[in-house]
Amino acid sequence: MSENSAGTNGPSGLGTPSKSKIRIVVADDHPIFRDGLCRLLALEEDFEVVAQAQDGRQVLDVLQQHEPDILLLDLKMPGLDGLATLQRLQIAKNKTRVIVLTASDDKNEFVQAMKLGTSGIVLKQTATELLIKSIRKVHAGEIWLDSHTTAAVIRQFVANDEAPTHSLPPAPPVRERERSPLSQREREIVALVAQGFKNKEMAEKMFISEQTVKNHLHNIFDKLGVSDRLELALYAIHNNLHTGR
Repeated sequence: MSENSAGTNGPSGLGTPSKSKIRIVVADDHPIFRDGLCRLLALEEDFEVVAQAQDGRQVLDVLQQHEPDILLLDLKMPGLDGLATLQRLQIAKNKTRVIVLTASDDKNEFVQAMKLGTSGIVLKQTATELLIKSIRKVHAGEIWLDSHTTAAVIRQFVANDEAPTHSLPPAPPVRERERSPLSQREREIVALVAQGFKNKEMAEKMFISEQTVKNHLHNIFDKLGVSDRLELALYAIHNNLHTGR
């Protein structure tokens, strides 16, 4: 856990000047909510809200201009909505980490958002301190899903023929997935995937080749019966493998 995850509310400007701030963009089409959220975030000495956006097209412009660390993105916006915005960002290979901040309870949208590269999902009814924690966690390279959302998304993946609109791949129940034990190196890779690391980053971190990482992932997918990195990350979080211990 990073040091600043234990930070407390307080006015900015009095913290250690050497610590770089987490630069944030807030995208939501409701001005009152957006302004209130920005005021709350400004109370954290390690946060800096660099811009706001009210629709997806503004998001694309703002991200190109400011290159923030974190985008807080509402899914329901006029014009270019949240999912369409995520698609554009994925195509552009934008490096800003995205946290979906939504009032929606549509599990299909959650799954689609994560398949499109979202690093976290936070419901708007979530307590403020958990939103703040999610920003620090995602900035540190981890995936953020609270226990309710994680369980819901996993259920959506294993719903077989009940998954309605997005042709999600059916999967066996989580408890039946693990066919043979993971090696210690495979468990390390599972933890890094769940924390948001890419193949190249994992290779550098573990002092192995990128091809070796791919080989390990192929074996892991086969052992656990998962079909992609999102399913693997959710499996890891659900089974407490995301810490590598």
